[in-house]
Order: sequence, then C-alpha cells, then structure tokens
Amino acid sequence: MKLGFIVNPVAGMGGKVGLKGTDGDEVLKKALELGAKPEAPIKAKKALEVLIPVKDKLELYTCPGNMGENIARELGFEPKVLGEIKSSTSAEDTEKAVGEMLDKNIEFLLFAGGDGTARNIYNVVGDKIPVIGIPAGVKIHSGVYASYPRAAGEVTLKFLNEEFVDIKEVEVMDIDEEAFREGQVMAKLYGYMKVPFEPELVQNQKSGGIEGEEAALDGISDKIIENMEPNTFYIIGSGTSTRPIMEKLGLPNTLLGIDIVKNKELIASDVNEKEILECIGDSKAKIIVTVIGGQGYILGRGNQQLSAKVIRKIGKENIQIIATKRKLMDLGRRPLLVDTGDDEVNSMFNGYMKVRTSYTEEVVHMVKGL
Repeated sequence: MKLGFIVNPVAGMGGKVGLKGTDGDEVLKKALELGAKPEAPIKAKKALEVLIPVKDKLELYTCPGNMGENIARELGFEPKVLGEIKSSTSAEDTEKAVGEMLDKNIEFLLFAGGDGTARNIYNVVGDKIPVIGIPAGVKIHSGVYASYPRAAGEVTLKFLNEEFVDIKEVEVMDIDEEAFREGQVMAKLYGYMKVPFEPELVQNQKSGGIEGEEAALDGISDKIIENMEPNTFYIIGSGTSTRPIMEKLGLPNTLLGIDIVKNKELIASDVNEKEILECIGDSKAKIIVTVIGGQGYILGRGNQQLSAKVIRKIGKENIQIIATKRKLMDLGRRPLLVDTGDDEVNSMFNGYMKVRTSYTEEVVHMVKGL
C-alpha cells in the first residue's frame, strides 16, 4: 500500500498566542515573535504511531525535514522522501509535494494541518484518492478531519486493512482569517474530498446555533453573573454562547478570542496564553467555556489560548461549561472533547462534568480527553 504523509509544520502555531490562525508570512512572523511553538508535528506523531504495527507493509512517501520525514524516521519508518528540505514552508510547497505524491500513485493521503492546509490538499487531490486530516490548526471547519490526532491514524489503519465500505465526499471549508480576527466568521465551501467515514472517528462539520436558544443563553448568562465571586479573574472563552455574559455586564466582547473579567470589569481583551498567565498570577481564577456545535469540543479547538499550562494553573475544578440542551442533544451520545496537546492534562477530564444549560438547571455529561 502506498501511503502519503505530509505535515504543515506551522499549522496551529497562532492558537496559544491568540492570532486565530497562521495564514500568511506576516502572521507567522508575529506568532514566532510572540513565542509560538510548533503544534502540528506533535499531533502528527500521535497519528502515525498508530501505523507502527504495519510499517513494514507500507510504502510511505513524505516530505523532507519537519514536513514529515523527521517524524517518520523517529518512529522507525523508512520513508521515500520527495523534494528538498527548506528553512520555511509555504502553501505552494504543500501543493507541490502532494502533486509529486500523486505522481508516485499513492492510494491514500494522511496530512496534518488546519482548514488552509485542507484547501491546499484539495487544490491538487480533488476527488482522486481518499484522504484524512490530522486536526492541528486553529480553525477546523472542514469535515475532512478526524475527531482527534490518534483517530486519524486509526482511520488510516482501517483503510489500509480494507475494513471500510463507506467512502463519503465531505466538505472542504475555510474562513477568512482577517475577518475572523475582527470577530466575523465568513466560511466558504471550496469543494469536496473523499474520506473513509467512521462516525466515532471522523468529525462533523462545525455547526452554528439555531433560533430559539436565546432564552436559554439569557438564563445561563444571568446565573453565571449572579455566581461571580469578588476578586476572582473570570476567563471568558470564545463563541456566541458566552457573548451574552459580556453583553449583560455591559462589556466589549471578543467573539472569537478570550477576555478576562474581574469584579465585573474588563481587565484584558483578546488575550493569548502568556497574557492569561501574567494577568492572573497566583490569584484565584475561573474559566467559562462552551461547546462547539456539531463537534463537542470544549477545549483545544478555537480556544488554544486556554492551554495545558493555563489549565494546570487554574485547575479543572474551576472550569465552568455552558451549553444549551439542544446543543448537547445534537451530539447524541457522544462525549464532550478535550485536546490540549498534553496527554496528562487531557486525561484529567476523562469522566463526567457538569454543564450549565439554563438559569435553573445543570446536567452531567461525559467528557473525553483525547
């Protein structure tokens, strides 16, 4: 079996530093200046590890250095490396590499990145071969990604073992990052790619809210404000479900970023990981997060500023989840998900947590650390 493996090494680097993506050289430069570290190679390694038992049966094609080769060799694979190593990579490099892999007649492509990477892959692959994405970006709206990194490896293994019968065409979506940084979600459909479909392993496309939820969110925000303790930092997560809290406090809200409130006053807006840690110091702090509709993530998607380091500092017991009952029902029996990139922190969340669903009610829902 000929397998392609490619990593966008800069995907996800803008998350913890609050940049909401890394599309473009200037944004990447700023992310590095803010101390951003590579996230995609770590997640790609988790996926490729799943394939170690069958590595001798694979003809693995990858790219030089941190675009795939380093991880593959570290795990004991003997990949066929295409192209030349570069000090930095671009979208054009990704597309060129995928084209070379297709010329080698790969039968399946495993790639790590975000929605921008998925677009690059689609531009070359189209519907020629099945693919699966390892979620490593800040924004993951496309349906071509596995639910978490290891799941991407499991999907690939199932395909290689011919355990799949259903190949679905799923959406390749991306948003305008400049608009995203201004608090607007402008998603666009670019096309469809083929993905081996397994409901427990492949994520749903991100879904938005629905009419009729406003009353529930109104009650939730009233309760959160009523319970706010004096001299405590409240770190308000991103999303439309947390927006009513800020509106009722009469404070400006960074819809797609993280804000900090203390004594019902705005302390800091659109903060990154470092700024959160510096702001709260050793003071008492709490985190308020919501659920990504259709996917179930509470940490690790769109709020990477709430990193493993931040969570360790604040404590799981000081995290409040809010969501309407409808949003939870839409998940079916699937758990809420946490993927901080730190296995130890992720495992802290395995079990059940309370979710505030209205002014008067909380429910208990299963949470899974990935």
